[in-house]
Amino acid sequence: MAGVVVPQSLADGVYFIPMLDGTNFSDWKDSVQFTLAYMDLDYALCVEQPPATIDTDVQEVIENRQWWERSNRLSLMLIKSRMSKSVRGSIGDCATIKELMQAIEKQFVRSDKVLASTLIRQFTTKAFDSSKGMHAYITEMRDIVSQLKGLKIEISELLLVHFILDLLPSEYGPFKIFYNTHKENWSVTDLLTMCARRGNDEV
Repeated sequence: MAGVVVPQSLADGVYFIPMLDGTNFSDWKDSVQFTLAYMDLDYALCVEQPPATIDTDVQEVIENRQWWERSNRLSLMLIKSRMSKSVRGSIGDCATIKELMQAIEKQFVRSDKVLASTLIRQFTTKAFDSSKGMHAYITEMRDIVSQLKGLKIEISELLLVHFILDLLPSEYGPFKIFYNTHKENWSVTDLLTMCARRGNDEV
């Protein structure tokens, strides 16, 4: 696909996958799966570990075992290089890439649920701070929604705009009326622009 940067080597894969730091598991996992598949290293992730080869095994069996071992070894090296020291320490040692990914997912699915609950609570209870102004308030709310999107929780831009306007204090009444009488729906960018034009905040 034109314009898409893809890893061509193990070194490229190191830079293509973001560092797992405890806050970005979903994006990290997507990058890992794409990178391993594109580089043809996901065999050990998709196939159970084959039994050790014996002298009577046919060449195909031996080659499959060797392919799996190479896939497992390189995948482990790549994934561990894209985990922060604190994350690696909390996971422990795993002999296979499948075990490692399962251990990471088990830990961070639980963490993601806690983070999602915290962000939703922040989104629904965040009060407008007049000392910071409307621009800062809108930006903070947009950032929360962006973090929720990374956790696969979608809040539409239209809902965000309505939610922000609804929580503004009474002195912003004329601004709300202006929006409600406007024919078109606004994006968050439109909201910030109109806020600046009408002098409701310093930007």
